[in-house]
Amino acid sequence: MEYIKGKFKRTIYESSAGNGYKVGLFRVKEASDSLNEVLSNHTVTFTGYFYDLVVDENYIFQGSYIENAKYGYQFQVSSYEHVQPEGKDAVIDFLSSSLVKGCGEKTATEIVNLLGDDALNKIKEDKSCLMLVPKMTEKKMESIYNSVMKYENSDEIIIYLTKLGFTMKDAMKLLNSYGLSIKSVLEENVYTLSEDVDFKTLDKVFFNLHDSTDENRTDACIIEAMKQLSFDAGDTYSYKDEIREKISSFDIVLSSEEFDEYMEKLMKRKEVRIENDMYFLYGNFKMELSIADALFEINSRPTNKIPDLDNHIKKFSDSHDVTYNDDQKRAIAAALEENVTIITGGPGTGKTTIVRAIAGLFIDMHPYSEKQALEEIALLAPTGRAAKRLSDLTGLPAMTIHRYLKWDKTTGKFEYNEYNKHYQKLIIVDETSMIDTETFYALLKGIDHSVRLVIVGDDNQLPSVGPGLILTDLITSELFNHVPLHEIYRQSIGSSIPYLCLNIKNHELEEESISRKEDFSFLNVDNHMVKDTIKSICKLSIKKGIDVNNIQILAPMYKGENGIDNLNAILQELFNPCSKEKGEIKIGDVTYRVGDKVLQLINDPDNNIYNGDIGYVIETNPSSKDKVLIVNFYGNAVFYKREDIINLKHAYAITIHKSQGSEFDHVIMPITMNYGRMLYNKLLYTGISRAKKSLTLLGNPQAFYMGVNNDYSLNRKTNLVACLMNKLD
Repeated sequence: MEYIKGKFKRTIYESSAGNGYKVGLFRVKEASDSLNEVLSNHTVTFTGYFYDLVVDENYIFQGSYIENAKYGYQFQVSSYEHVQPEGKDAVIDFLSSSLVKGCGEKTATEIVNLLGDDALNKIKEDKSCLMLVPKMTEKKMESIYNSVMKYENSDEIIIYLTKLGFTMKDAMKLLNSYGLSIKSVLEENVYTLSEDVDFKTLDKVFFNLHDSTDENRTDACIIEAMKQLSFDAGDTYSYKDEIREKISSFDIVLSSEEFDEYMEKLMKRKEVRIENDMYFLYGNFKMELSIADALFEINSRPTNKIPDLDNHIKKFSDSHDVTYNDDQKRAIAAALEENVTIITGGPGTGKTTIVRAIAGLFIDMHPYSEKQALEEIALLAPTGRAAKRLSDLTGLPAMTIHRYLKWDKTTGKFEYNEYNKHYQKLIIVDETSMIDTETFYALLKGIDHSVRLVIVGDDNQLPSVGPGLILTDLITSELFNHVPLHEIYRQSIGSSIPYLCLNIKNHELEEESISRKEDFSFLNVDNHMVKDTIKSICKLSIKKGIDVNNIQILAPMYKGENGIDNLNAILQELFNPCSKEKGEIKIGDVTYRVGDKVLQLINDPDNNIYNGDIGYVIETNPSSKDKVLIVNFYGNAVFYKREDIINLKHAYAITIHKSQGSEFDHVIMPITMNYGRMLYNKLLYTGISRAKKSLTLLGNPQAFYMGVNNDYSLNRKTNLVACLMNKLD
């Protein structure tokens, strides 16, 4: 059997069957004798089955180098192992990293082959030794020497850390945070670095330092198990048996008594909290308790009864030519008089109309200048797109909660907090179903409690991505003024979509529900024809003059034949084909070109862009270091470095989760049996309720019926209701 050793560079193809089959590129540093001359320092194509591969990490692949009749020579992998850089490899990794200017992997390899493992010391002692390297120039020599000298006191630490299994990025972060004391930190307890480095890497490093699990690792694995359970299920607590089962995946088996002993210790350190049979991460427990305290304090303050309020509402409705039903009037009055008001309703029930009235009446009934009024009101939403939509519909400024609280992505902290509060008198929070426990906790800490807090949302939408069930829990507690809106108003424009949402919510789907309407159709399409059908619908839309900004494909998952990644590749060529006039840049196996519709994946308050924001590529600069890509988000031009583009995806097709807080004129949604457990009631409801003017579903009607009747997302475990009820005791 032959082998190749080197770095995994990227995946070219990945099987949609979920069996781990990959085709990719591998940069070979060395190979078995029969292949070394042919493959060493070359990039080869490989195929095989893999559990996990990390870009730019070192591996040994065992297998055979064969010629495929269709694809040419490939290395067929039968087994593989991850290897840490050692000796020469570690020095090569350091020299070829971004820390050393003017030295790529090839030059680094030549330097180490010539000067040996002690290359760095030799360069420090006499930089002219670099001139022995073939094709070395004086300018390049100076650049390499200056870089090495810059890190004179830390290069050995960096190499030491990368040998242990830290990435170069992690190594630099740890060096900047801990300096030369990092070694003693690692020797004492690797897992104390959990704020800086992910658990998986720390666990790998642990076993490069120790032969077997110790108490520190067991503690860390319990906490990690609880974090994973919390995030995967959206729960704020877990049960004992769940945690014990989860930690067994870390090869740790504890008896019930041993588990209790560890929990007792973690409780004393305030890392966990146990209430009855509920096991909390201490942070989750504290946040729910704090939310209950804050809401109870806000709600307990004297209310503000407004004389002749009904007449004020009538005058406002007359002047704005709007008619409110009894529920809407009740919601407006409650928001202006009560301290905490919850307003819920599905699409077409007038939630935004009410928000506009609440804000407008608040301004009209107070002697504010326009500037003062804006200082007294805050309109908030969880995503940038939801905030923009709220602003567009109300005519008032709106922003994300993270921007309002001035979140610092470097520290992960908010500038506005319990020590530095906002003092607006009216705060309206839209799309509350999307808000998780941590974000709501931060919001309540950052505002003064003498506020009118209006919570708006649709409790049948998907719950937050992070742990918690804020909107549902607040309604369930029955402690706050809750006005549900039932009457649908979009019938005035002939829309059937709100009624379809209502049928889904009530599990009342019938054949008539999916029959063709003026603004809705369900196309019965075989699984293998879904992509072509979507393409045909989009072609027809383009002919009708529908802009790419107004048509959105939504799907439940990224992978698979009809997954988002596959759909985006097809739709890019349809909506924004390759052209000599359009600049483009290739990152991995994805090409971004001018005109592409793209989605931001993480919050970046420094650039005023947030998870879920959609923008368009306006410029590409492949040769630039700082401005490889420029994207326009709602008039805000954002520059991306090459390493930041990982935070972008094409947005011709996006997940239903990412579409929350947005509305699109025309929505296309594939629904197939292949999506499996990803099809459930709240997901379908959320996706369908994004459509304003037209909705096209395509795929298998049976899959649709099954999804509507699947309520699996209802079962989150949270303790907020109990915390609120305890305030009454």
